[in-house]
Amino acid sequence: PSSPGVLTVSFLAYAYTAIKPPPPKICGSPGGPPVTSPRVKLRDGRHLAYREVGVAKEKAKHKIIVSHGFRDSKDFDLPISQEVMEEYAIYVLQYDRAGFAESDPNPSKSVKSEAFDIQEVADALGLGPEFYVMGISLGAYAAYGCMRYFPHRLKPTSRRTHLVKKGVALVVPMLQFWWGGFPPELLKEAFDRQPPHIRWTVRFAHYAPWLLNWWMNQKLFPG
Repeated sequence: PSSPGVLTVSFLAYAYTAIKPPPPKICGSPGGPPVTSPRVKLRDGRHLAYREVGVAKEKAKHKIIVSHGFRDSKDFDLPISQEVMEEYAIYVLQYDRAGFAESDPNPSKSVKSEAFDIQEVADALGLGPEFYVMGISLGAYAAYGCMRYFPHRLKPTSRRTHLVKKGVALVVPMLQFWWGGFPPELLKEAFDRQPPHIRWTVRFAHYAPWLLNWWMNQKLFPG
């Protein structure tokens, strides 16, 4: 029979392997997936992949940058027909957020860094001094970051009043259930409406982020 020491070491080795995220497979690196999309190189050396739809940016009256959600990428289909984009002269830039699809990961990713990724991509592609931003689900954090860190780059949608309305859309934005600015009873009601596996996921993400990789990959509990 195995000694308690061997069992303990085996358990710790398993636990370490389970909670430690695997190294990222960076596109274009040895052993990583191939690069199949155009990419821009950022000041810190990372690459962000992107996709352009709609009219040419040189002819566009409305330039929209879309920040995708969790488990998604630049290749999701935005429900806007080509006819509508041509009628209203809309150019849409969809990009892979850091660590998604063909974009390099950012070990120091934050709300601020995600926002400045948008600004760098916009400048690299020559979108001009102002643009619109749409954040979908988890990608809404990047759109929020744009409002916080460089609102002067966001194109106004109206100047008719003393309040300048900025061109930002948050589509089904991801909610942080521990925000201090929300009424606690409203947050509790929203949290209680989530399916059990979602509640456990956000608990791990908030209280024990170092266990999140294990939770997202384990097979013992539904999730």
